[in-house]
Parts: sequence; structure tokens; C-alpha cells
Amino acid sequence: MSAPRFGLPFALWAGAASVAAPGLRLLLRRRLRRGKEIAGRIAERTGVERSPRPDGTLLWLHAASVGETLSLFPLLGALCRIDPDLHILLTTGTVNAQRLAVRRLAEEGLDARVRHRFVPLDVPRWIGRFLDHWRPDLVALVESELWPNLIVGCARRAIPLALLNARMSDRSAKAWGMTGFVARRLFGAFAWITARSPQDAERLRALGAIDVEHDGDLKQAASALPVDETELDRLRALLGDRAVWLAASTHEGEEARIGAIHQSLVSRHPTLLTMVAPRHPERGADIAAALGDAPRRAAGQDPDPGCGIWICDTLGELGLLYRLVGIVFIGNSLEAVKPPGGGHNPLEPARLGCAMAIGPLSQNFNEDVTRLQAAAALVTTTDEAGLEAWVDRMLTQPEELQAMADAALEQAGASNGLPERLAHRLLGLVADGRA
Repeated sequence: MSAPRFGLPFALWAGAASVAAPGLRLLLRRRLRRGKEIAGRIAERTGVERSPRPDGTLLWLHAASVGETLSLFPLLGALCRIDPDLHILLTTGTVNAQRLAVRRLAEEGLDARVRHRFVPLDVPRWIGRFLDHWRPDLVALVESELWPNLIVGCARRAIPLALLNARMSDRSAKAWGMTGFVARRLFGAFAWITARSPQDAERLRALGAIDVEHDGDLKQAASALPVDETELDRLRALLGDRAVWLAASTHEGEEARIGAIHQSLVSRHPTLLTMVAPRHPERGADIAAALGDAPRRAAGQDPDPGCGIWICDTLGELGLLYRLVGIVFIGNSLEAVKPPGGGHNPLEPARLGCAMAIGPLSQNFNEDVTRLQAAAALVTTTDEAGLEAWVDRMLTQPEELQAMADAALEQAGASNGLPERLAHRLLGLVADGRA
């Protein structure tokens, strides 16, 4: 069978990436100095691998960052249960996602079956080196990880490609539509795509995808975030019946607004504790300094009775924080946020029975936000004054708080059984490729 032809735009992209390779090596070293890469693992970003490929079937699953990585864990578990001999290679693009993946794999007993690597940058030689070493029987990308040289490399080696939980906003679809045959070649290279919503599926079909299904959203099917029960009990005893709320996954520009909201609320709720969990924990020290030298969890500091704000700047502890509080604001959604905004996954707090609010910039999770709002499990606040009023209402109206929490739990179970269905389909693609 002759290798598929992708055309001049893909050749130009490949050439540009190859020319940029020396600069990308410098970029990796700069990222290492900033803590965004791991010393000793930089070579993985250029496709270099020193460990041997395991014998047998190997699936490569790639998730860019923390949210996408979390969504894969129910699927990883289902794949390992269905095929006890299967090997899985999990790649991520960020250090935070790597740390989360390694910890969760160990916690769930999957670390013997699933190995983590950093994804190589999209340089033809680096991608080719990676593929030639691992020789995956199937490659499954998550959401919108559409790297041309990776896709071309798989197609030329006849490795089946799948796209999981694919998302395609109306704006992105219009932009892709302007590329004509480039979009048709790119999306047509996937043997199978499962979209996160019917709207995403329709847009992908219009762009040239051949086999597109919608069977649910993997982020809706994820398990509840894990927790250290001993630490949860300790913090519950420490906080007692203190009024508390959480600003979760905040971004630059939002913490100052949360601090101002706290100062206004504390006049009505003198013992109020406002928890701030930044999306990027490395910002914790700066946030604490800006909010009156607030104590930081990463520094081993607990809130005391005289402390009104607590910076929860640790990685992978949202499961702990959501269980401690019932009132959650979802960050990256206020107008004050530094670009781009768009919100974060509201289903994570929903699974743990939290009443939720989100700002006006929630476009990355429109379908989930709309569904939760229609069920009275979440409110959209247009500005800081609206957020303050909502928190105040949650603190003073326990019946409304409980009703929102109950609605959130009901909506969070909408995609039960999805990981098993996707696992069977992926393993079927492997079998089809060998037929």
C-alpha cells in the first residue's frame, strides 16, 4: 500500500518545524530553568527513548494537560480490565499533568500496565523516532491535540488514529473550514472520532472526518477526584463549623477580585474562610503576598481562627478541597482574568455535591455549564458583585445550598458506562488494523 499523500501545506509545516528544531531545543532548556520541564527527561521531548518497547499490544494515549489526563483514568482502567495483556503508553505535555498521572497511576494500581512519557514536540524527525521505537498498535489523541507531523507520521506507518472526546467550537470550525482540503486531509486521517457533544460531532463531519460518533463526554464519566481521608478528617476537625468557600482553579487577575469579595463578605460573616486554589500552584507565593501574606498550604501552613484567606497551592488536591467545602467558584471565568479565559471543568465539583458558580467566560465548557445551569446546579455570575451575592446567599440559605448540591450530584452521573464502551471500540480498532 502506498503512503498517503497530504499535500504541500503539510510539507511546508514539516519543513518549518525541522528548521525550527535548534530553536526548540533552546526553548526546552529555557522551560527547564523555569520548572516547566524535568531534568533528565528533556530527551523525551525529542523522541529519544532508552527503555525497550514491551512485547505485545501497545496503545499510545496522549492528553495535553491536567484536565485531559484526569478524564482518561476511567478509560485506562477499563482498557486494563478488558485486556489483561495490554500495554499502554500515556503521554502528556506538561509537568503538572505528569506529576498527576504518576501519582494517580500508583494510587489506582495501574503503574505496572501504564507507563508515562512526555510527548515529543511536533518535529518530523522527533516524532518519527518516537513512533519507530514504540511502534504503537493504535494512537488515541484527546480533545484537540491535532499536531500535523504526528498525524502524518502515524498515517504513513499505517498506525490507526483515534480522537477521543473531540471538541470543535463554532469559531474553530469556521477557521478550519477556511483551510479547505487541509482540514479534510487532517480529520480524514482518523479512523474513528468520538465527539464530546452532538454539535462537536456535526462540525467535525463537515470538516472531513469520516467516522464520528457521540456517545457522551469522558469528563462526565470520570470518577470523583481522590482524597487522603486522614488529611480530610484532620482539616474538618480544624475548620469545625466555620463558614468556608473555595475559589478553584483561579488564574492571574482573579485572585485580587476574590480577595476583595472576601473583604466585603467578612463584614457579614466574621469567621469566614476563603480558600484560593490557583490553577498553577507555582504562583502561590505571589498570590499569598498580594493577599496580605495569607498562609500557604504548600508551605505547610494551616489557617488559624484569625486567618481569613488560605492559599491552597498544591497539585492534585481539589478532591480534598471540594469535600471540605460545599460552595465553589470555578476560575478562569471572570472578566478580570488574563487571556484567554474560558472556565474549567464544572463536573469535578459536581461529582462531590458542590453548589457552583462560574463567571461569564465559560465558553470552553458551554454544554456542561448550560446543562448544569438548567438543572439549577450552577449559576453564572456576570461580575464580581453577582459572585459576592451568590456566596452570601449560599452561606445564609442552607436549603438552597442543599438543593444545588443534590442537583449537581444527579447531573454528574450522566455518562456511566462510557469508558467501557470506548475501551471496546479502541480495542476493536486494533483488531481491525491487524485483519
